[in-house]
Amino acid sequence: MDTESTYSGYSYYSGRSRGSHRHGERSRDRHKSRNKDSRSEKSVTINTPPAEPLLGDSAVRGEQVQDDNWGETTTAVTGTSEHSLSQEDIVRITKDLEDSVGLDCRRYFTLTLAVILGLLVFLTPVAFLVLPHILWPEKLQSCGTACEGLFISVAFKLLILLLAVWALFFRSPRAGLPRVFVFRALLAVLVLLFVVSYWLFYGVRILDAQDENYQGIVQYAVSLVDALLFIHYLAIVLLELRQLQPCYSVCVMRSTDGEMRHYNLGQLSIQRAALAILEHYYCDFPVHNPALLSASKSRAAKHLAGLKVYNVDGPGNNAAAGMAHSQSRAMIAAAARRRDTSHNELYYEEAEHERRVRKRKARLVVAVEEAFTHIKRMQEEEQKKAPGDVMDPREAAQAIFPSMARALQKYLRTTKQQHCHSMESIQQHLAFCITNNMTPKAFLESYLSAGPTLQYSRDHWLARQWTLISEVSVTSGLKDGSIFQLKCADFSLVVTTKKIPYIQMSEEYIDPKSHKFVLRLQSETSV
Repeated sequence: MDTESTYSGYSYYSGRSRGSHRHGERSRDRHKSRNKDSRSEKSVTINTPPAEPLLGDSAVRGEQVQDDNWGETTTAVTGTSEHSLSQEDIVRITKDLEDSVGLDCRRYFTLTLAVILGLLVFLTPVAFLVLPHILWPEKLQSCGTACEGLFISVAFKLLILLLAVWALFFRSPRAGLPRVFVFRALLAVLVLLFVVSYWLFYGVRILDAQDENYQGIVQYAVSLVDALLFIHYLAIVLLELRQLQPCYSVCVMRSTDGEMRHYNLGQLSIQRAALAILEHYYCDFPVHNPALLSASKSRAAKHLAGLKVYNVDGPGNNAAAGMAHSQSRAMIAAAARRRDTSHNELYYEEAEHERRVRKRKARLVVAVEEAFTHIKRMQEEEQKKAPGDVMDPREAAQAIFPSMARALQKYLRTTKQQHCHSMESIQQHLAFCITNNMTPKAFLESYLSAGPTLQYSRDHWLARQWTLISEVSVTSGLKDGSIFQLKCADFSLVVTTKKIPYIQMSEEYIDPKSHKFVLRLQSETSV
């Protein structure tokens, strides 16, 4: 007995060690392949300012992020949960924090440089006018009427320039781009070189010589302000007007469900085109629902589960094992062709699903109409009550919600939308509809059809980070045939670019007299 127990224990631990060894080899192979793929791809990231998770984060992806039984007990939602963090989770959280800190530092550094350059631009004309009065006031000639009029011109031009720079440049950032904006950097360098050159000329010809002609100094400052206004006009053309004319048609396809949209874009770089596409995505694309993709995977797994493969020659004979493997694959293909009835099963599954959806929808519509009818009765009764006893819309929503909660929960489960709508959000929407005197159809529209991504709670759709994958530099402009990807945690957006063709129109003149005709009637008619 002792020998047998010892032998069985040895076989258990040896099998476990072999399994762990094989598992380590597989993990190292996956790590090597992942490193190879990461080296072969060229990717940069686009960070959005808020740091909130996307719908279906890695910890709860494909799962329900709330209690599914809120339709069963709607008076209160309580519960306890225990969370544990592995070493990989800690490393991932640390990396996210480092990325966010780096993004904030870069954003504040750019803002600091912009503020310094702006102060240099606006203080330079003032310094040109003040320095002669400080350094050699006794040598300056008197400033006449024309000179004093130039003071007013400088003041108003600087005010206009200040408002224009504030409107064009000092706006809240929409996103953090992976690379610098080329045109904005070129304009900043141009302004810096321009101001430095003016300072050099001012130092050599005015400060060193202590010029006595103060009116000429004022005109010099006016010319600087005029040149800065022209540079600002150039900035408007390059940053705002250049991209308005559509030049390219981009096709955006979501990788998971094939949802597709088309947009027209102008002369933009790849990173700015990606930003414009993401802004359109949150408004135009329906919310990503990974639960709808699980049905096809479960169906494929069910078909593969019915097939079994046996190796009768054993693992020792490699040639026999290879031949048996090829034969088993041929047998699997033949069996799959003989037993291929998946299209029939798919047809009946979809028909059954549609029947269930129609049934749940009918029950939901009836329950909501009865609840809104009850609201109308309550409103008629509240008109007879004292002002202090009137129920507000929030209390009215909580009062009628249990009557429709079960039907709504079953419908959302059937249509795989239960993770998109929490009990709190539904009650808020119901109170909103009651406040604005909406109909039951208006209340149900948010649940009967999938709306745009922004319609749902920020916790369900807002990605903290998008990764831009492109074979060319992201600062280069769009071209015909350009392809790039925008990847987040659960899916990716594949973007293909087509150039809008040149349209040749011709004119064809039609003589207005060619449309005229004469109707001649005979005076004699048959009786």
